[in-house]
Amino acid sequence: MRLRRYLDRIQNILYSRREIRLELFRVKEIVPDQAGIIEGRLHFWDDSRLEFTETLTEQGVVLIKTDYAYHYQDADDNLVFRYDNAPHHPEVPTHPHHKHTSTGIEAATPPHLNEVLHEIDQYLYPKTTPGAQS
Repeated sequence: MRLRRYLDRIQNILYSRREIRLELFRVKEIVPDQAGIIEGRLHFWDDSRLEFTETLTEQGVVLIKTDYAYHYQDADDNLVFRYDNAPHHPEVPTHPHHKHTSTGIEAATPPHLNEVLHEIDQYLYPKTTPGAQS
């Protein structure tokens, strides 16, 4: 049941963001109400896009995100950031969890999709410093 609630929450988050064009949103339940995969491709007003996948498993009363990737790139297909837990950076203290940026690899904790969308908002709608001149 936790899996179903989580999937409903993700769907509600995505459909509540009217500025996002949803190209793909797919939920595959491997074992109904026990394990599933979410895949999505979102486009933003500046033609940047986020592609993501999450593999989820219920273990007792806990929902575990066993695999994930959130890949955000600009309109020219340049990487802005990517979170994933592929075990290819053992030097990172949060291994296997890490974040790719244009400047390298950083330690990271597994984000929630909503956190990733908020991070993208920071790129799309940067705050200006009060009193700053353009």
